[in-house]
Amino acid sequence: MTVDKQPGLFKRIWQVLCKPSAKYSILAIGATAFIGGILFWGAFHAGLEMTNTLEFCTTCHEMRDTVYQEYKETIHYSNRTGVRAICSDCHVPKDWYHKMIRKSKASLEVWGKLTGSIDTKEKFEKKRLELASHEWQRMKDSDSRECRNCHSFEAMSPELQKQTPYKKHMKAKEAGKTCIDCHKGIAHQLPADYEDPEEN
Repeated sequence: MTVDKQPGLFKRIWQVLCKPSAKYSILAIGATAFIGGILFWGAFHAGLEMTNTLEFCTTCHEMRDTVYQEYKETIHYSNRTGVRAICSDCHVPKDWYHKMIRKSKASLEVWGKLTGSIDTKEKFEKKRLELASHEWQRMKDSDSRECRNCHSFEAMSPELQKQTPYKKHMKAKEAGKTCIDCHKGIAHQLPADYEDPEEN
């Protein structure tokens, strides 16, 4: 009479891995999908955040040689408190939904780089009003959402803010205006052909 020997532990594990049952196949697929999802999400998020850095924004000379140089002369770059607003603070929403919409639209702006439509200062200046108008409209449509991440009418102090700007801000609030209505050109030069509608 022969006694059937059970295979050893490692041999049994190897057999399961080589010929998994349906139950183990589903578990393996689920675990792989879960781990793959985490890795994909992590890589996607890291890539997305990398595109929100000042270093990334100034890698192309179209930005570095024009608007970046202007921005470095503003209070958003250097000020008494040492708080710096970088490109993404003003141009990329914080919440996920609006951030994805903005990033999708921004990816279309790469077309200008690829086609060379703004690859010189002269070409950029010719398109500056058009480009600025798109951004001003985006800010107007969102009630200057990115500005209000740092600034709000409610947080303005009548004791600490000079009276003239404070009164103007309170009038703007009452009139339903938003930051970009009055603060075009705060971080970048106004286009040469810009005409202020308030002056007409």
